[in-house]
Amino acid sequence: MTILNDEMNLISYEGGILMYVFNKITVTPQLPERINKLSEIAGNLWWAWNTDFLKLFKIIDGDLWETVGKNPVKFLKLVSQERLENVAENPEFLKEYDKIANDFYDYMNSKTTWFKKNYPDNKNDLIAYFSAEYGLDQILSIYSGGLGILSGDHLKSASDLGIPLVAVGLLYKKGFFHQIINGYGQQYEEDRENDIDTLPIYPVKDVEGKDLLVYVNMPKKRVYLKVWQVNVGRVKLYLMDSDIDANIPEYRGITAHLYGGNQEMRIQQEIVLGMAGTSLLKTLGLNPTVYHMNEGHSAFLILELMKNIIKEKQVSFDMAEEIVAAKTVFTTHTPVPAGNDIFPLSLVETYFKDYWNRFSITKEEFFRLGMKPNADLSNTGFNMGILALKFSGKKNGVSKLHGAVSRELFGEVWPNIAPNEAPIDYVTNGIHTCTWLAPNLKRLFNEYLKPYWQDDIKNDATWQKIADIPDQELWNAHMERKVKLLKLVKENITNRLKREGYRYSDINDITSKLDPNALTIGFARRFATYKRATLIFKDLERITRTIYENGGIVSAVCHAPAALLDVKLSNGELLIKDRKINSFTNEEERFLNTDSIVPFMLETELKKRGCLFEKSGLWKSHVTVDYRIVTGQNPQSALEVGKAILQELENL
Repeated sequence: MTILNDEMNLISYEGGILMYVFNKITVTPQLPERINKLSEIAGNLWWAWNTDFLKLFKIIDGDLWETVGKNPVKFLKLVSQERLENVAENPEFLKEYDKIANDFYDYMNSKTTWFKKNYPDNKNDLIAYFSAEYGLDQILSIYSGGLGILSGDHLKSASDLGIPLVAVGLLYKKGFFHQIINGYGQQYEEDRENDIDTLPIYPVKDVEGKDLLVYVNMPKKRVYLKVWQVNVGRVKLYLMDSDIDANIPEYRGITAHLYGGNQEMRIQQEIVLGMAGTSLLKTLGLNPTVYHMNEGHSAFLILELMKNIIKEKQVSFDMAEEIVAAKTVFTTHTPVPAGNDIFPLSLVETYFKDYWNRFSITKEEFFRLGMKPNADLSNTGFNMGILALKFSGKKNGVSKLHGAVSRELFGEVWPNIAPNEAPIDYVTNGIHTCTWLAPNLKRLFNEYLKPYWQDDIKNDATWQKIADIPDQELWNAHMERKVKLLKLVKENITNRLKREGYRYSDINDITSKLDPNALTIGFARRFATYKRATLIFKDLERITRTIYENGGIVSAVCHAPAALLDVKLSNGELLIKDRKINSFTNEEERFLNTDSIVPFMLETELKKRGCLFEKSGLWKSHVTVDYRIVTGQNPQSALEVGKAILQELENL
């Protein structure tokens, strides 16, 4: 920062002046009339899957574009007036700008969406979609993982299809924590607060032009929520924010962190999401045809709907239940009991102590709304997944297998029905294709597939022309992305190792191992069993042959050389024939008496395949290296095997 005087600062960066700040008053540039649509389009996350728009910012000021983390809203607040004026007179820029602006307005005003063509009689319907997180773009950190990504893709797909959908969620000012790994391999967490002023998110105003507020009652005091709007193409996402002066300090933090705090914080968040979210739609004058709960976090909306129906229609609890069931849909995602929020009954009583009277039922009957029928109240909590299952007219898992697993997991909810006939269907998870399709592949599809393929993704005929794309062009597109990915990985590794004090030579030695021409398998998040990593290694013989014949290293320790027994090279020869190999020995098997339990002697089988078997004594480390085949005798050999692999890599 360059300080000019006490009252005026000139904020600068390598590419030029960003903006002037006068006593906390920021002077932002004004868009020239010729390109004034940049602001409107930047304020709609349509650009998250129409990335040609983002290229305009790189043209205006590439250095600033990288500096602001590829955030178009922040960019327009910081870019110099001079640069804007220059591109407003650039014919090439204006040509691209006009095309993109026309695409945006054609999209937003389309009269021929999939929904309009296929469901012309349902134009007055409205789906209300509730989710605890939404993964729309990396600049809006209100998501953590798969559930949020799915929710984000759901909104984008609904927009493309023209489905009448409105979404409800929470505005997490601090989002999800950022993981930092120090030089000792230890993890610590770092909070990074979202700068709302630089995001494509806008306050909703009431009829008087004031910030729209909704509220929900809590034990200590009423909680007020400020409402924000995110435009996702044609779909509106409303986010609620408790961090306002009207709330006591304890309640201001309800929407601070995604999945943060203890169980009390979690029940507060879910009350806000489900109950205040339902009130919000009513305040906006929206009357949803269907309420869709994405996982059980929003299931308290059922209680809010029940309360309103009983009060407004003067009907019994049973009748209200039928009405709610006709209006609700529930998608369960997590196929394990621990994945469903369960709250202690004492906590539920604290927050809902007047509800059983409102419903004209007993306290026990109220608790059992979130339990299996025969549950013991003394050791059972209130299960949000079960609440949603009991009161939703439609229930689904996210794949055929998951539907079956869910029926088994929750079958007891319907004791008079066989578990395999429990009313839980499935809808296979999908993605929003254009979000995840790389720009260079999108260009290929635009060239070889029928016009407007993006508008007809579901049609099998759309994809038949994939075969017309030359293999080499597809491969080149793949390698282009792979090179870019490894460049990013190297940059991240380099930056981390620099912070940890590594020497440049060591950093270079580590990053040089990443080769675009090598088969690279990586996991970006936890290696949970349900990720089914075994599918990657389903055909071990093929993988091994491919790696070896392309100049890679094949390695195995202890019993793992069993995977090499029948690996054949392209010439039909066994990989291990006449090669030096070792493994867990027959003597070690007999010592542990495992030969009587599993009558399979790996040493014997390897010798039958014609290898030159090597070994040391019992439990001694022994490593055998024979030109890109590295094998170790037992668990004691693992460290030396790793060292041998590194040496082989040096020799390549």
